[in-house]
Amino acid sequence: MDQQQAYLDRIGVADPGEPGAGNLARLQEAHLRAVPFENLSIHLGEPVVLDPAALVEKVVQRRRGGFCYELNGAFAELLRSLGYEVSLLAARVFDGERLGPPFDHLALRVDLAEPWLVDVGFGRFALHPLRLDERGEQADPYGRFAIGPSGEDGELDVLRGGEPQYRIDQRSYELSDFAPTCWWQTTSPQSHFTRSTTCSLPTGGGGRTTLSGTRLIRTAPDGTRTEEQLTDGGAIAAYREHFGITLDRLPG
Repeated sequence: MDQQQAYLDRIGVADPGEPGAGNLARLQEAHLRAVPFENLSIHLGEPVVLDPAALVEKVVQRRRGGFCYELNGAFAELLRSLGYEVSLLAARVFDGERLGPPFDHLALRVDLAEPWLVDVGFGRFALHPLRLDERGEQADPYGRFAIGPSGEDGELDVLRGGEPQYRIDQRSYELSDFAPTCWWQTTSPQSHFTRSTTCSLPTGGGGRTTLSGTRLIRTAPDGTRTEEQLTDGGAIAAYREHFGITLDRLPG
């Protein structure tokens, strides 16, 4: 089986069709529902290697997930193999009103008849691609989004429900350009990713299932949360049951 077909099987897409907005939306949704947002490699002592082949191998052969650089980096490879024109965009993530560092996040631009913002690596975000040139509100099954100018060097702010999510630098970058910030994210005590483990997938209707440490968190579409404290063995079983990840020890 070739790598493209193995990747499509991983996300449950039998026929990707020709490049187009509808098929792109179908691929993004399938990826989000099948491949978890997770930072387990950092806590398992596994290197995070920003090499396209390594990223695809992790998602497809090892049946793991990853965080933004890994997930969007791998998805870009799949889309290119299917004939899509893909650019890597750098973004800075908002923490309240404060912006993170440059290259804090990797998102994708896909050019069809119009440019689309594609993102399978931000955790709770849009289920479908967003029109990059649209300045009005965009409805999505996972919320209402808007993209507008930030007033700084042509950068764009992406908002969900009126709250800023990240600021996009519209220039195209190479995957290697993200390596220094990726290294910081995986090693610095100040990084959110080194402080705790997370593994998360969307559920039907806009909810989410998340495993943080040994806490299993279920978030309903209306935002209601329930938490269950698991044993170590229960957490390992939950990784397998909810995320399809088989571990022989807990990340720690």
